Amino acid sequence: MKKAVKITTIGGGSSYTPELVEGFIKRYDELPVRELWLVDIEEGNEKLEIVGNLAKRMVEEAGVPMDIHLTLDRRQALKGADFVTTQMRVGQLDARIKDERIPLQHGIIGQETNGAGGLFKGLRTIPVLLEIAEEMQELCPDAWLINFTNPAGMVTEALLRYGKHQKVVGVCNLPVNVRMTIARLLGVETERVQIDFAGLNHLVYGLNIYIDGDNKTKEVIEILADPEKQITMRNIAPLPWLPEFQKSLGVVLCPYHRYYYKTKEILEEELESFKTGKTRAEVVKRLEAELFELYKNPDLNIKPPQLEKRGGAYYSDAACNLISSIYNDKGDIQTLNVRNDGAITGIPAESAVEVNCFVTKDGPVPIAVGELPVEVNGLVQQIKSFERVAAEAAVTGSYEKALLALCINPLVPSDEIAKNVLDDMLEAHKEFLPQFFQNAGEAGYR
Repeated sequence: MKKAVKITTIGGGSSYTPELVEGFIKRYDELPVRELWLVDIEEGNEKLEIVGNLAKRMVEEAGVPMDIHLTLDRRQALKGADFVTTQMRVGQLDARIKDERIPLQHGIIGQETNGAGGLFKGLRTIPVLLEIAEEMQELCPDAWLINFTNPAGMVTEALLRYGKHQKVVGVCNLPVNVRMTIARLLGVETERVQIDFAGLNHLVYGLNIYIDGDNKTKEVIEILADPEKQITMRNIAPLPWLPEFQKSLGVVLCPYHRYYYKTKEILEEELESFKTGKTRAEVVKRLEAELFELYKNPDLNIKPPQLEKRGGAYYSDAACNLISSIYNDKGDIQTLNVRNDGAITGIPAESAVEVNCFVTKDGPVPIAVGELPVEVNGLVQQIKSFERVAAEAAVTGSYEKALLALCINPLVPSDEIAKNVLDDMLEAHKEFLPQFFQNAGEAGYR
């Protein structure tokens, strides 16, 4: 008889939660989740009740003996957990709107995981996740922390460097989407496609592509060089790569690379949306409102298909597959954010990287990549520097480190713009950044 599993989801009132619940229901025979605790904060209590009641209806409809608990008491939920998943947004969607709009007011890209917006989401989020890690060390020391909260690379970096609980893995649905898109373009089943992923979260490259074990990288690159056959995501403008660039680079790009290789075009798209009041965050806020109206329907007892518009499609496959593989000691290969430990040459052992791993009962074991191709190594190193300095700023509340992080980031074109954006963002997010103000007085950070 398999041991029953207790899973705690922090940020349980998220619109993504039905995706997660569906994933656990589908896998119940191999992953018997008997208790699922959905945790949120007072400000998220209404959404928690709506999502939690939908989760209960989904479980009842599926006929699985999974108890759904809703609570604002994080410590109670953590006690004795086997796995803890985190999917939070400190400051909720209003904070994301500021992350996008304020940089755009200064003429630079505003996005929730990249550039200035990514920095500030990290500065707000990292202290909270470090608190959770400390509580886990006390209340569920053997549990795995499975983080889906963005910016996942920076957050995982901070947890590995500064956290008291080291059983930490970052997950992202992006590699899943890339693999599925390539399978579709080739007209084969996803299971037949294997990709050697390496890099950082939202900056990961497909170095080699195999079909049934045969290396098909050149053929896939040739296909992806066609402007009509691109890997895209709902939240990023589907700007096609120049065929000459895609072929000369020789590796598979992810959609987020457009921020770095098509900065001018992306910025122009964002500024146009900004003028009309339709930044991605504002679109998402409207989508969320519609989703929660759907979730309220007492007759709804499955995950609604409209959730895929939210941008989190296949999140459950990434998170639930990982949990099941650890629980069942599967030894399969998954792309995860983990401690480097020599997988990528030139990145410190204790830093977070996104690479393929064997997943065992003892957690993910990264597969050695060695040196990254010279064509991509420089950008990866630059963004890793940004993540490391940003994580230090989040922990210390150092204005200088936060400024330095922005100046390192390639999406911020000058130190003066960096300072102006930093000052405005600190003021806008003051409520969620006590570490920058506690010793500095009202305007001491300037």
